[in-house]
Amino acid sequence: MKSPASASWKAPLKFRMPTAENLIPIRLDIEVDGQRYKDAFTWNPYDPDSEVVMFAKRTVKDLKLSPGFLPQIVQSIQSQLATFRSYEGQDMYVGDKIIPIKLDLQVNHIVIRDQFLWDLNNFDSDPEEFARTLCKDLGIEDPEVEPAIAFAIREQLYEIAIQNVTTARENRISKKGRRAAEHFTPRFLCCFLLIWSEIGGIFFLIRMACKASGAALDLMKLFSFGSSVVRKRKEWDYYKPVLDLLSNGDVHALEAKEERSG
Repeated sequence: MKSPASASWKAPLKFRMPTAENLIPIRLDIEVDGQRYKDAFTWNPYDPDSEVVMFAKRTVKDLKLSPGFLPQIVQSIQSQLATFRSYEGQDMYVGDKIIPIKLDLQVNHIVIRDQFLWDLNNFDSDPEEFARTLCKDLGIEDPEVEPAIAFAIREQLYEIAIQNVTTARENRISKKGRRAAEHFTPRFLCCFLLIWSEIGGIFFLIRMACKASGAALDLMKLFSFGSSVVRKRKEWDYYKPVLDLLSNGDVHALEAKEERSG
């Protein structure tokens, strides 16, 4: 699969998962008549909707769930797919973004914590392959850990992709505002901002002058700070996986705590 060219702030992409396969994360947490079903998995949004019904029927049968779960499983999956599809066709800005991904998972008797950097411009990236490699490197043999890691990565990438759609929308609005301002602005524009403070009864007068050809104030640049993908020595310990093995007692205690909080 050929990767799209590197994105820039002037060249938005159409919304999609920033990975080789456009799989989206689905979470289910359903309770019917005191029986609870929780699951997390990825789904191809281009599969026919009939697959959702077949999956729900198979799940109810295999797990011996009550019939009341069937419509709720179908509704929950379809709702999450509809949310994803609502963003399709919209622009999203990626830019030169390398973002941190964090893992803090408990799967059966294994707890894994890790954080690493992910390149959003690499549309050939494969969370599933990354999870396989990580489990192999750490000697994890539980087959449920690998998909849990891949899901956690995809879930974070999905959230960031949605945020990038919002960024693209705000960028378009900002450009329209700048064009309008440049059309009507004289050589020097003087703006006066009056702020009334009810607490002290103080009247502030702030004078702001800007050139007609000047760009709008970039708040992101104003408050941003320089960063680098090269890790400092003191950060090395933060970027290495931590693996813990739980006893049966620890697992039961965590499950009981989750049930009480849920």
